Amino acid sequence: MPPRNSKGQYETIISEIFKRHYRGGGQEFTFEREEIAEVGTACGVGVPRNLGDVVYTYRHRSALPDEILKTQPDGMYWLILGAGDAVYRFRLSRLAHIMPTQGLLVRKIPDATPEIIRTYALSDEQALLAKIRYNRLIDLFLGITAYSLQNHLRTKIENYGQIEIDELYVGVNTSGAQSVIPVQAKGGRDKLGVIQTIQDVVYCRTKDKYKDCLARPVSAQFMADDVIAMFELNFDGDDVSIVQERHYRLTDAGQIGPADLELYARGEETP
Repeated sequence: MPPRNSKGQYETIISEIFKRHYRGGGQEFTFEREEIAEVGTACGVGVPRNLGDVVYTYRHRSALPDEILKTQPDGMYWLILGAGDAVYRFRLSRLAHIMPTQGLLVRKIPDATPEIIRTYALSDEQALLAKIRYNRLIDLFLGITAYSLQNHLRTKIENYGQIEIDELYVGVNTSGAQSVIPVQAKGGRDKLGVIQTIQDVVYCRTKDKYKDCLARPVSAQFMADDVIAMFELNFDGDDVSIVQERHYRLTDAGQIGPADLELYARGEETP
């Protein structure tokens, strides 16, 4: 029997759940959280210590098993969304993960992160959110004035269940139009997924408090050499698309030379 929390255990469980519910040609189906434990026992691989980690793994860390991937139509990908309390939904989408573009211009920004924050940041995700906040990268990226409203906002939304927004900003542009900006941050081996973007946007669009604000979801991820990739995304009710992408490196101001500044002033996008 595979050890608990092993790759083999998770693959066996998610594959069997998919097999039980999928009907050829279907676009969407639901399954309940308790099925994870039931299937683990029935298949002889045991019950995972953390049932939710099975779903999280295939959202942000690992590709789904090959036997599930081979059912994907060309240009479509399976997502595992929330569908209510302790209920999940397999759904086909045109985009599954958000991956940084290699070779994109890296813009050097004077690092304003307080040294004490760099010293005591507890995780890659927390460090990334702090760097974005203290260096006003949301303002720079979106071209607005933005303010951090709340981080790790846990709430429930209809048809999705429990969600968590990594950090929520509100902002205003030069015309006075206001925005609500949910930010998704990932570090280490976790991948940016469109699932969190969908849930974040649904929350912003259905919350009365933000009904007059434009939802502008942002995703951010550490790349090699501490480069920060940032994406503005859009969710049209069916699929997520990438509106814009930029890469930043926080550095000592003395490392930003005249050639860099001339390049940025011209607005060039080639490396």
